[in-house]
Amino acid sequence: MANDSIWTENALAELRRELGETYSGRTALVTGADGFMGSHLTDALVELGANVHALVRATSSGAVNNIGHLRDRLKVHFADLTDKTSIDYLIKELRDTAPDRPYVFHLGAQAHVGESWHRPYETVMANTVGTLNLLQSVVDWGLELEKFDTAGTSEEYGNVRESVAHHHDFDDAGGLILHERSPINPKSIYATAKVAADFLTMNYHDAFGVPGVVTRMFNNYGPRQNPRYVTGTIITQALERPEIELGALEPLRDFCFCTDGVRGHLTVAAKGIPGDHYVYGQGANISMADWCDLILRTGVEHGYWPDDRQVVTNPARLRPGVTDVLALKVGYEKLNRETGWEPKVSWEDGVLQTIAWYAENRVRWLGRVDWQASRPTTLST
Repeated sequence: MANDSIWTENALAELRRELGETYSGRTALVTGADGFMGSHLTDALVELGANVHALVRATSSGAVNNIGHLRDRLKVHFADLTDKTSIDYLIKELRDTAPDRPYVFHLGAQAHVGESWHRPYETVMANTVGTLNLLQSVVDWGLELEKFDTAGTSEEYGNVRESVAHHHDFDDAGGLILHERSPINPKSIYATAKVAADFLTMNYHDAFGVPGVVTRMFNNYGPRQNPRYVTGTIITQALERPEIELGALEPLRDFCFCTDGVRGHLTVAAKGIPGDHYVYGQGANISMADWCDLILRTGVEHGYWPDDRQVVTNPARLRPGVTDVLALKVGYEKLNRETGWEPKVSWEDGVLQTIAWYAENRVRWLGRVDWQASRPTTLST
């Protein structure tokens, strides 16, 4: 399989300067390693010289789509987070063979908010029980770890409840800023399952000394992302048809390019304090309408589609009831203060890289989009 890694030589050189000493020659387990963020993290760890163990969900085909180009540079484990026995085999093998204390990057999850309403049991099993299985196996088999990074989500914060609004932080213009200390208010099954996973990580730290940290990332996007997420659904529709069908256009999101997200994981695992939470993202937010406009303008400017794309709203794409999260913007001062981390990829550069990947890899997503049989309804301005 062709190597479609987005880590440029310059970016890798900088990553090696920052973190090469930490990860070179070290054992690292990545769950969800063939997924969107997991595969970019796996790319980075391999390039940093880590001995990578990639946990990939067992399927009959045994296919790996995003890390196939790395098959001779890492060890793939086919397992299922919801099956404790298969996780036991994996953790026991690491205990018996790893010459050091491994890093665990736990990114395996059902990660689509909308899909969590259609597959609630699978979401809770994968995100909550899967995390429990992994933590319990670490304890059961006595695997000594360097760090256990549980990937949380900005969705855990939900919307501001009036009764606790005084505990939130706001900028001078009244805009909400979310920190590690901000109250949580999960508004979807996905977010609730992730809150449970975060708390389980802290439970096992407090009870058994598992060196757990929780990273809450804000709206990662980029190449290889499932086209059903908002950035991919805008780009794939723009590449194929004149109408861009979306849900609500008012919510604000803090979009962070995937390489910056990976740097966040690596930095927290290297320098974060066990038992602590870390949030990170771009540190700015943008409405869905303006995000779509930025993507469409970028595509036109670089010749990926003509200047005739229109945005329409389909009520079927709205989240159920009053579960939509209205505003997400991160304050990443804590991570910056403790480690120096900050985002490096602008929205303009990140969007262009993402469009280019979707345009060059149609075979990777054409059968996965959810808009091919749908019908737009209400015109949005």
